[in-house]
Amino acid sequence: MTRRPVVISVLGLGQILAWGSSYYLPAVLAKPTALATGWPLSWVIGGLSVGILVSGLVSPRVGRLIERRGGRPVLAVSAILLATGLLCLAASSSVTMMILSWAVIGAGMGAGLYDPAFATLGRLYGHEARTAITSLTLIGGFASTLAWPFSAYLLTHFGWRGTCVAYAILNAGVALPLYWFGLPREQPRDPSSTVTRPRSRNEPRARRMVVFSVLASCLTLSSIIAVVVSVHLLTILQAIGLPLATAVAMGTLIGPCQVGARLIDLFAGRYVHPMWEMLVSTLIVAVGLRLVFAGGEAIVVGIVLYGGGIGLRSIVRGTLPLALFGTEGYASLIGRLAFPMLLAQAAAPSLGAVILDHAGADALVAVLFWAAIANIGLALVLLPLARASY
Repeated sequence: MTRRPVVISVLGLGQILAWGSSYYLPAVLAKPTALATGWPLSWVIGGLSVGILVSGLVSPRVGRLIERRGGRPVLAVSAILLATGLLCLAASSSVTMMILSWAVIGAGMGAGLYDPAFATLGRLYGHEARTAITSLTLIGGFASTLAWPFSAYLLTHFGWRGTCVAYAILNAGVALPLYWFGLPREQPRDPSSTVTRPRSRNEPRARRMVVFSVLASCLTLSSIIAVVVSVHLLTILQAIGLPLATAVAMGTLIGPCQVGARLIDLFAGRYVHPMWEMLVSTLIVAVGLRLVFAGGEAIVVGIVLYGGGIGLRSIVRGTLPLALFGTEGYASLIGRLAFPMLLAQAAAPSLGAVILDHAGADALVAVLFWAAIANIGLALVLLPLARASY
């Protein structure tokens, strides 16, 4: 069996490459691509939404495949899909080809971002996967920090098409061999064993379905808040009176705060049930948003709290399902949970833009805040339902 630090390092580097060459790519390439091709900027950015939509559609299938065959072959295929989609994107001569390229990239995202990596760790280490998941999110938290400057460097020297080709080479030449040779080969499992069964006679299937539904709703709402804030935060901050440079500076605090929260969890998380971390995450996200949108000196404190809450949410996304439902069928469960989250993430930025255009920044702020309050309510509903797993 490959040693755990090697597995975490392989997955961590793979996450940085996968996120940098997919989710974080349009932040740097969208505008130069639109200027160079004449394609509408909204369509260029919309390619990412198509990719996220496809990733959500394939996630349940990906979870089942990891449950049966392990993460090694699935993650290897993700690198191939990302490389293929990026090469197609580099060769795109029309908006249609660009969108189709993002559909291929989206399949690679569904097979290669956090959820498949969590599922891989859960299958490998069972209940001992919690520390590994936290460590992985700690490494993955540097994806945007590393990818954005690197993408900008590639863009300056090779153009947007050359940047896509470079990332394709990295996925095929670095991520693919890392996954294939760095991750352990696992024995296939009987498909019938991938069904998550009740953990005891006192936990009937109906109860498990209720717990799953509330958990999926809570995680999905958290994802909606996170993606809308990530896309529209600068616009909102400028609407409440901050200059662009100050808004950008405030936005850059979120990443380090996420990493800081994950560091704290790495050392202290083993003493706290993930359900309590879920509740804390929803609380400080709501408080953070309220302070950010209050303006003035409270913005910095709000950004710190919000970033910390989002950082905890990334960990809870992998650890709480493991704590609530156990190891049997964990990979399949992660895929099912990812389905509504990713579909919501695909639609949320556009819905946020519609609210901004028709009702203004204040209305979007209100929607985000009340969504955060509703998420606290969902976490409080989940708390007594989850007590049986303590």
